[in-house]
Amino acid sequence: MDFFHGQEALTIIQWILRAIVSYFFLLFAAKIMGQRAISQLRLLDFLIALIIGNILAHPLSDEQLGLKGPLITTAVLVLLYIFCIFLSLKWGKLRSFFENSPFPLIENGQIVYKSLAKARISIDFLLSELRKEKIEDIQKVALALWEPGGTISFFLNTQYEAVTPADLELVTKTFSFPRTIIKEGKIDFSELTRIGKDEEWLKNRIKTAYSEDVYDILLATIDNNDTVKIFLYK
Repeated sequence: MDFFHGQEALTIIQWILRAIVSYFFLLFAAKIMGQRAISQLRLLDFLIALIIGNILAHPLSDEQLGLKGPLITTAVLVLLYIFCIFLSLKWGKLRSFFENSPFPLIENGQIVYKSLAKARISIDFLLSELRKEKIEDIQKVALALWEPGGTISFFLNTQYEAVTPADLELVTKTFSFPRTIIKEGKIDFSELTRIGKDEEWLKNRIKTAYSEDVYDILLATIDNNDTVKIFLYK
């Protein structure tokens, strides 16, 4: 365990051990912090990512610094992060401190210039986001909100929105999301059990419909009507 402590010099094995321990420790920390810290960097997420990165980077590049202290410090910071997230969920004032409320960048087809400065974004950035949403005319936008996570939500004027079956009072089929039952030649038995099917039924269905073996299938899905679709390796 000498690689945990600061030394004049570390062997190659000790450097490798430090890297391995830090890697898995960060994986464990990220798992504890949850998907939020990975998917979006808000104020609290940004701070914790920046601090943890700096703490663990130094002992991985400086043999005179021990690894034990940074690991303990990181663990404490992760616990503080989780505690602050919990408090922000329970206490509205603290939540508003960490996460600002959304505010409009576009209202009724007009750009709110002061809001651009507040969000610290340029006109070019706003136009880029409009293009990503395939909105070619700003005047079509009824409302564009700058969200706490740094994204923009666009709402078009009703006359420019796509017509839906509900607008035309059409009867539609029940929503059906296909389930993955084979992936890379391997059957997902838990999914089969969930839909009340077994391996024999699946193999027979594939043989009858496609004349293929399971190991030749890259992906297979099934819908609510028991329709199986397959995608082969190419």
